[in-house]
Amino acid sequence: MFILKKSNNISQIARLRSPKFRQTGSNCTLSFWYYNFGLSVGAAELQLLVEGLKQPTVLWRTYYSEGRQWLQAVIQLGRLPHPFQFSLDKISLGFYEGVSAIDDIRFENCALPPAALSCEGPNHFWCRDTKACIDSLLMCDLVDDCGDGSDEDSCDPDLQCNFEQGLCNWEQDVEDDFDWIRIRGPTPTVNTGPLKDHTTGTARGHYLYLESSEPRRFQDKAVLLSPLFNPSGNGTCVFRFHYHMFGKQVYKLSVFQRTVSNTAGWMLWYKFGNQENRWIRQTLFISSSKPFQILVKGIVGDGFTGDIGLDDVSFLGCTLYNGAQHPFGYSFKGNLPTISTTTSGTSVPATLPMNNCTEEEFVCRASGHCIQMIQKCDFRPDCSDKSDESACVMEVCDFEDKDLCGWHQPALEQMSGNYSILITKTFKWQLGRGANLYPEQEQHCPLTDHTTCTEEGWYLFADSSNGEFGHTADIATPVISLTGPRCKIIFWNHMNGSTIGSLEVLYKSSNKTFKLWTQSGSQGPQWNRAEVFLGIHSDFQVIFRAKRGVSYMGDVALDDITFEDCSPLLISDKPCTSEEFMCANKYCIPKNNLCDFVNDCEDNSDESPSI
Repeated sequence: MFILKKSNNISQIARLRSPKFRQTGSNCTLSFWYYNFGLSVGAAELQLLVEGLKQPTVLWRTYYSEGRQWLQAVIQLGRLPHPFQFSLDKISLGFYEGVSAIDDIRFENCALPPAALSCEGPNHFWCRDTKACIDSLLMCDLVDDCGDGSDEDSCDPDLQCNFEQGLCNWEQDVEDDFDWIRIRGPTPTVNTGPLKDHTTGTARGHYLYLESSEPRRFQDKAVLLSPLFNPSGNGTCVFRFHYHMFGKQVYKLSVFQRTVSNTAGWMLWYKFGNQENRWIRQTLFISSSKPFQILVKGIVGDGFTGDIGLDDVSFLGCTLYNGAQHPFGYSFKGNLPTISTTTSGTSVPATLPMNNCTEEEFVCRASGHCIQMIQKCDFRPDCSDKSDESACVMEVCDFEDKDLCGWHQPALEQMSGNYSILITKTFKWQLGRGANLYPEQEQHCPLTDHTTCTEEGWYLFADSSNGEFGHTADIATPVISLTGPRCKIIFWNHMNGSTIGSLEVLYKSSNKTFKLWTQSGSQGPQWNRAEVFLGIHSDFQVIFRAKRGVSYMGDVALDDITFEDCSPLLISDKPCTSEEFMCANKYCIPKNNLCDFVNDCEDNSDESPSI
């Protein structure tokens, strides 16, 4: 069927009506192929008209020309017990020029289950009137799978909620960022969220959804809390729910179980990303030796097309907790973790050994020997126990054994006095490995580290699933006292993802900071080597700065950071050889290093115009 007409009448409609249908089974889908092409072809929509309901339910829409091609639309109808028909409406506002067409309409899985001669076994239920044999997990799930309603008879209303009259005995969490919203019909934003609920399959029914438009921000979370349940004991407790995750920027829905009130609990299930415009059923089996609670957590994606829907939540084989004492009376209150700023290496005793050192000198921990302060953290151990290099950055760092080798994050240390949700949502550096990746992170995080080339190897990465566009994360060395003329830093970086920001290497000394190296944008799915020359400097820090891109698809990773040839020059007691040049300050350097634009002598005498 097609419309081919040039016309400029105001507000025209071409309408195609289906025959009337009486009812559908719970897995019913309708599909068709459509063609909508032309300069001003306009919109079209498919409506569901249910007998007894004045308001039509929009099932599908196309808004504009979609190219010179046939496209398929798949629409989930679900269980519709009342007579209904479809209306395909082509709308033209004023001028119409184009071709609209529809072909190959197909209904699938739309019959009710057939009658069975027998239905035995504990995992089956025999429907009362239709005599269909269905899986017992379909009982009391707010869906009439039998066709006669018998699988939904004599169910405990406290164990199910279709959100038609409110939240039932579920509650909004007060510790989260915002609340789930109860709504009927489509969500306010086009191309995201459901057009109808799951219970009735029409715009009349209610469901919960998570609104991802302003003022919501990336990674804001909304948590829904179930009532409390008794330990599941020997019987199995089953949780069923229907979720809808449609939209380009849909992020994450997860389900947690907890037995302690002030904890997040442990994750039972999660789903990432766009799952198309349909309600999907999920069944979870729960076991617990203590009273427990279920949490359903939705997390906002990087934009307004990230609405998530929830409907028809139900429990089977579970019993509500009705103890006199609140089961969470034994809630665990431990100390919050703090970010460690200490580095590995020699542990520092509380008291110093006997010494005659001045305040300008460093005391070697084992011997009490005095060395100049400028010899501390200069990549050369001057104390017998190497204590002068213990609280410094290590010459080579591969991050294995989850060791940061002295690198630290100044911004987080300022916040750690109030260790709170602030730190958890900040764009920051952290240790990671390929074995811990969530699905879809594989596209932009390193699957293996550079050191061991395995999923088990550790690397450092700036996690862009936190923070916002333009935020920066710094990780710095402790103050380095002195470096030699050939000092350079070599590191491996991984910058892969559609929205990678940038990575910079900065030099910071008391009051000045300047850029030594920078790289932006995706560099491909591999580790790349970089080398940055430092040369002679004193009392300074090296900083790696990651700048976040526009979305979470942009983690910057580092591995195998090495300071090479960084120890300062030593003045030798021996005279310089014939192959060496004596600097004005008595250092000996190879003659090959003369007049090469590098200050090898530290006093620049090897670069003097007089030679």
